[in-house]
Amino acid sequence: MPKYTEIREKLNINVKKPDQTELAYLTHFLHTYKNGASHYFEEPATQYLINILDKFDKVSEPYFQPYLPIEWDIPFPSPKKPKFKFIDLFAGIGGFRLAFQNLGGKCIFSSEWNHFAQKTYEANFGEVPFGDITKIDENEIPEHDILVGGFPCQPFSIAGVSKKNALGRKHGFKDETQGTLFFDIARIIEAKKPKTFLLENVKNLVSHDKGKTFKIISKTLKSLGYNIHCKVLDGKHYVPQHRERILIVGFREDLFKNQETFEFPKMPEASHVIEDILEKKPDSKYTLSDKLWLYLQNYAKKHKAKGNGFGFGLANMDGISRTLSARYYKDGSEILIPQHGKNPRRLTPRECSRLQGYPDNFIIPVSNNQAYRQFGNSVVVPLMQAVGNEIVKELLKLNEKHTRESNSVCTEL
Repeated sequence: MPKYTEIREKLNINVKKPDQTELAYLTHFLHTYKNGASHYFEEPATQYLINILDKFDKVSEPYFQPYLPIEWDIPFPSPKKPKFKFIDLFAGIGGFRLAFQNLGGKCIFSSEWNHFAQKTYEANFGEVPFGDITKIDENEIPEHDILVGGFPCQPFSIAGVSKKNALGRKHGFKDETQGTLFFDIARIIEAKKPKTFLLENVKNLVSHDKGKTFKIISKTLKSLGYNIHCKVLDGKHYVPQHRERILIVGFREDLFKNQETFEFPKMPEASHVIEDILEKKPDSKYTLSDKLWLYLQNYAKKHKAKGNGFGFGLANMDGISRTLSARYYKDGSEILIPQHGKNPRRLTPRECSRLQGYPDNFIIPVSNNQAYRQFGNSVVVPLMQAVGNEIVKELLKLNEKHTRESNSVCTEL
């Protein structure tokens, strides 16, 4: 049985630039072989093989026979006997995927536009996500049980809606959400009708644009036939970081009949501290230079004099950190680690990984700057897994109910 790392080298699976769609088709096909979804990816994947292999026997079919099945020698392979199928939108580096694989799920489609994030995703899961979601045909996405994604927060333009109102014409989510990335989530939900979904966004989504943004999102999801559950949760209960996010969970009304017993998980005691995630001997390159440290101190004094709260954040070793952001690569000012007799230092990429709940075998194949951006944009993995666990409970109960009903009908026949 060939190993994935051998296939990666032979078939040149290496994310070097944006829009390497052929690698997405190839790796998606390898992951979905014989599970009912492979036909979505087989033709383009086969064409890639024809183009890349010097000696290719076109008479010998199937073309992928020498490569299948595969031994997935990667950090986080899919479960061998999955309980459900899910898709991973705005996938980033795979925080949602890791959480839902841990719950027994099989990811059958992923999308992420940033090619540096794609590189990290492939290194850990053996799959290159498809790129720009706005260019993906929703009908080319396989059927799935759960949709997960953390979409950007964007305002909605009401110009088109106002015009239709004035003309007395009906309007729907496509009028209200067009031009935003949430629109792409909505159109995929409308086309594929997953049984349930989990969406994540910044806490400020609730108040964004005076509440209009969240109102339109909720209205849209309900109009697509879903019962919605929303709550702001803080990652500090699972990692030593204050990170509040709004989580939106939906269940198909025609399947669950609004009778799901879903509740957001009860948060465990916030007992994690920054010291838990620190490396023992970090490289000296993470220590701030005298120039940068002086600049940050002067910057903080200037804004304090103006009554603003801007400034660096010197972490308390027995406490939790501020929210890690994608701008951390610039100067690390929001989370600085004090050092005895020296200037403070920024977190290492591995420490940022731990701060988001990733295990230490998570591969970081990119530069420090890219790693800081990636972890700053990531979800808190154990928090998503805790919420996902409650969703999966409802999904499995529904599946068991349908199985019992099918068996009952067969018995009567």
